[in-house]
Amino acid sequence: MTSLDSHLQRTGFFAFFLSGICAISSGVVVSLLQERFGFSFAVTGTLLSLLSIGNMLAGLLSGVLGEKAGMRKTVLLLSIGYPLGYGLMCRFGAVGILMAAFFLVGIAKGNALNTCTVLVGNHSDDRPKSLTKMHCFYAAGALLCPFLLSALSAVSPVLPEAGIALLGLVLWLLFLLAKLPTDNGGRAGSTGRTDLAFLRDPGFWILTALLFCQNAAEQSVNGWLVTYFRSEGILTGTLSAYTITIMWGATLLGRLLVAFVLRIRNLFRVIAVMGLGCTVLYLFLVQAKTPVAAVLALFAFAFAMSGVNPLAVAGVGEQMSAVSMGVMLPLSGIGAIVMPLFIGVLADKIGLRAGMAANLAPCLGILLFSLLMVRRSRAAS
Repeated sequence: MTSLDSHLQRTGFFAFFLSGICAISSGVVVSLLQERFGFSFAVTGTLLSLLSIGNMLAGLLSGVLGEKAGMRKTVLLLSIGYPLGYGLMCRFGAVGILMAAFFLVGIAKGNALNTCTVLVGNHSDDRPKSLTKMHCFYAAGALLCPFLLSALSAVSPVLPEAGIALLGLVLWLLFLLAKLPTDNGGRAGSTGRTDLAFLRDPGFWILTALLFCQNAAEQSVNGWLVTYFRSEGILTGTLSAYTITIMWGATLLGRLLVAFVLRIRNLFRVIAVMGLGCTVLYLFLVQAKTPVAAVLALFAFAFAMSGVNPLAVAGVGEQMSAVSMGVMLPLSGIGAIVMPLFIGVLADKIGLRAGMAANLAPCLGILLFSLLMVRRSRAAS
């Protein structure tokens, strides 16, 4: 690995750490804004939806703009959404302005995921290990986020937004000072021509479907589990608020294990084992009746899920580029929007317990699509 490869990989690592803080902060900040300005749940939901839409759109913009203007200019343009978006939240309370602010944050979030994935994946001797290590940095940022925001909000009610805007500016400066490729491929020395061969590869679409299921399952647990535990009387009071901390702690531990301890011989077989673990452990999670059982099942589920995303993305192999990631990541991200919404609709009609049980489907999807990739890899060898 050359010195330029090392430089770009480090850029991806630290940028994704900062993005972990900035991205996860949005869920806390929206609740602070709701409390400060008295927004309805409908307005709050709209703000979060616009963030998700911006996140999806960023992947497409990275590919389209990267083709025209090059990777460096595109990254600098889209990543300004973090400092600008949180800066607007700090200064204004008008719903229209806040809608634009959350959309910009979503753009920056999606851009960081796309950019860091390409930088680390294309400048690594061991793509699965390096991408998992990159996601460790994100998990560390996500784990640090609640404690940082709590400390800032104790000083001033607007300081959390201002502090995250400052970190977003640091992320932008990191990209500015980095030796980012000027072409659209994300690899130093690339010709800049867009290769769309990945669109004809069934394996690419199987992995996209797998990531769709992973995003659906993970975001549903992130979004609904606290409400579910409280409604069932399993975890109450302040303990229920720490479920996200438990999840990200387990996620970080699992990714560290994959990145530094495990020796991965067959990438898709490892994902299949994780998919089986997610499915079995989710069954235990929704059937837990006591706080101890719930916390242990949650920790184990998050631990099993931790390596699925980076390893699945690594499975793209040499087809990884800003364009291919601009297709895969936004499409798979739809799962994080559709499944939580489906659970809410089902909960209104049948009950939240039935809605949470439905999340077993994407867990099974991870297992199914990983087994398909195992079969394809055997046929190719």
